[in-house]
Amino acid sequence: MRILVSACLLGIHCKYSGGDNANAKVLALAANPANEVIPVCPEVLGGLPTPRPPAEIQPDGRVVTQDGHEVTAAYRAGAERTLAIAREMQPDRIILQSRSPSCGVRERYDGTFSRVRVPGQGVTAALLVKNGFSVEDVGDI
Repeated sequence: MRILVSACLLGIHCKYSGGDNANAKVLALAANPANEVIPVCPEVLGGLPTPRPPAEIQPDGRVVTQDGHEVTAAYRAGAERTLAIAREMQPDRIILQSRSPSCGVRERYDGTFSRVRVPGQGVTAALLVKNGFSVEDVGDI
């Protein structure tokens, strides 16, 4: 099975804080020799460094860092690169990190940096769905 996965879930240090979101279930999938796992970090693919300031999607759709810099273009570029990888690799599953402004599948933060969650998808998750891919939240596996 071919699985496209948020790289942070595999223990790759690409999270905004410089850490990761290693997930035991995702690591078990990766350890299975029957699976081909394709790690992606849309934010890094979009040219953002690690670590980087936290960012959230604003009500108007722009992605802005906590210190006020707009990074929408980088998030869109990373989403497009991830979409290109998905089109090329045709994964059987796509598993993404919860609540991320890139990868969030069902919810994300509201743009106020107050940890308030709202329904909605991250930039990459939304683009993948718009282009016919099914995405899974890591919390659902």
